Amino acid sequence: MKELSLMTNEELAIAYVEGCNKAFDLLLERTQSKLYAYIMFVVHEREIADDIFQETFVKAIVKMHERKYVASGKFLAWLMRIAHNEIMDIFRDRIKEGRVDVGTDNDLSTVEGSNVVECSIENHVIYEQVLTDVQRLVNFLPPTQREVVYMRYYQEMSFKEIAEATQVSINTALGRMRYAVLNLRRMAKSNRMILY
Repeated sequence: MKELSLMTNEELAIAYVEGCNKAFDLLLERTQSKLYAYIMFVVHEREIADDIFQETFVKAIVKMHERKYVASGKFLAWLMRIAHNEIMDIFRDRIKEGRVDVGTDNDLSTVEGSNVVECSIENHVIYEQVLTDVQRLVNFLPPTQREVVYMRYYQEMSFKEIAEATQVSINTALGRMRYAVLNLRRMAKSNRMILY
């Protein structure tokens, strides 16, 4: 058997199903920060994010043991699809209860990305300010639009992968991104922000 650290996530998933528990430990280590960041970005509440994160891995384990995982080179996208379904269940429950709110204790400041621009100090300061402004604005987008923005720009997923993960058509994913961009522009204009 190939050394675990050299295996892809898909190979680790198969190794886990075949009885190698250490393979799952490595899978968890590789995917947990991106998965948790995605969940937290969408739900904005640490307790709920923790529950969704745990439930996602429980469901993933069950599905792997039921041989419902097919190695396709997209293990993280598969996990995110499970998490997405959990998130949507929670939003549906909240809508039924009449309580849908935007959390205030979370923003994109925990998402790395400040190393993208390496120019002069002035450009760096401007870049940081624009990033902060955009991060604040994204938090006011509806959850479905915020989710697409996060997957596209912070997880670097293609629209096809986003469509698969959120179980919508590519056109719907593109439409959500379009509305997110329009809403961001509108909010930036109404707040007199200049986004370079």
